[in-house]
Amino acid sequence: MTKYTLFFLFSLFTLFFCQAGEPPKTEVRAVWLTTIYGLDWPGTAGTKATDMKMQQQEVCTLLDRLEEANFNMVFVQVRVRGDVIYRSKIEPASKVFSGKYGVMPAYDPLSFVIDACHKRGMECHAWFVTFPVGNERIVREQGKLSVVRRHPKLVKRHKGEWYLDPGQPETADYLLSLVKELVSGYDIDGIHFDYIRYPEQAKSFPDKSLHAKYGQRKSLTEWRRENINRLVSRLYDQVKHLKPWVQVSSSPLGKYNRIERMPDAGWTAYESVFQDPKQWMQQGKQDMVVPMMYYLHDNFFPFVDNWVDNSNGRLFVPGLGAYRLEQKEGDWSLNDITDQIDYARASGGAGCAFFRCMHVLDDSKGLYNELKNTYYKYPAQLPALTWLNDRVPDAPEEIYVERQQDHLKLTWSKPDTETEDLTYTIYYSLTDAIDTASAQHILVTGVRDTTLYLPITPGMERGYLFSVSASTRYHIESTTSRETYYYQSEYTK
Repeated sequence: MTKYTLFFLFSLFTLFFCQAGEPPKTEVRAVWLTTIYGLDWPGTAGTKATDMKMQQQEVCTLLDRLEEANFNMVFVQVRVRGDVIYRSKIEPASKVFSGKYGVMPAYDPLSFVIDACHKRGMECHAWFVTFPVGNERIVREQGKLSVVRRHPKLVKRHKGEWYLDPGQPETADYLLSLVKELVSGYDIDGIHFDYIRYPEQAKSFPDKSLHAKYGQRKSLTEWRRENINRLVSRLYDQVKHLKPWVQVSSSPLGKYNRIERMPDAGWTAYESVFQDPKQWMQQGKQDMVVPMMYYLHDNFFPFVDNWVDNSNGRLFVPGLGAYRLEQKEGDWSLNDITDQIDYARASGGAGCAFFRCMHVLDDSKGLYNELKNTYYKYPAQLPALTWLNDRVPDAPEEIYVERQQDHLKLTWSKPDTETEDLTYTIYYSLTDAIDTASAQHILVTGVRDTTLYLPITPGMERGYLFSVSASTRYHIESTTSRETYYYQSEYTK
């Protein structure tokens, strides 16, 4: 269970009135955790008990460090290239855990990482690579398990890679079956569709015969865009039918379309790969869009405004290219990233996501420490999903504080009136008032238990106020409980 040191809290509180620019109380702080080739996780493959223990320890270490920096959302790559990291009756297990396609380790990696995220107050969203199903080597290694072998009618080969064909009507049915299996079988908080578009150099994608058959006199570009739009709509509706609280998001290209300020924007979602996320949001078929905005200056800032203008009240979360800090990937400065965070916050963005996890955790050019110590200095709640459900839950009555040797044990009860799953935010103050509008007063959020342990620093004497609120899976927060005062002393008084 997460533990928070009261001495550390006191140190933070002494800075309250000396630092300006308090981080927002509510925002998305996400990373993409990549499993293809084990880039972020797992670092080792194997089926021995020691291999599996190492894999589990690796991801717990990653998540611990994200928790320390107050991240609150993880996109875990669960469908890779026609292979998956969970137990599926439809597609083969990825080889990244066992070393062989079709062989799962003795534990379920997705179940494990979901539980690990939840224990740390973070949401776990299933990152689902939609159309690509592998290059020639991957397809050959998967053999008869590959979707290319099992469903040859659904796939096309393009530039040495295999793709599910968006223009083949049965492709949508196949993808819907995968999504139904995933959403029904796992306690994910969201499903995040990547590569839900036509591939690079799409002009030469070999679908002319299908266009002639199904195009109904539409132009090729109109028909392709309609294929993607129809799939997005069906996927959204199915997820909401199964579990209305599961968030649906996608990662379109970073530039929606060519805009007046940047008429030569180059590669765009709408013109280049037939994505129309503006329509998805306007029709209410996305809860969040996370565009891959791995660009600088005029290729970033005006497109943030464009996304905000077209978001229709849905969450817009720019994806930032942490990998660009590497010398071989662009040699960006730290300020290039932090300026983008500042602009997104000021312009109506709902947070930021970083590609990819290890490029944050390796602290390239000081990014991790800058996030931990400045930008994400305090915990943040996730934005409310009011268009899905705006019911305000009842609040817990109060927090009970009990000293147990070198810890304080905080406990509260789920309101008797609440039957749905809840998470909790614990607020605190070292003065005589708690300001629930301030991130500085959040001790921890996203808690799924009703107990929290706080280590006690020996010798410190200090009074604390605590209160707790409850939130639904739609991030709708209750009022807070009655405040509980506790005086910490080395001696009983």
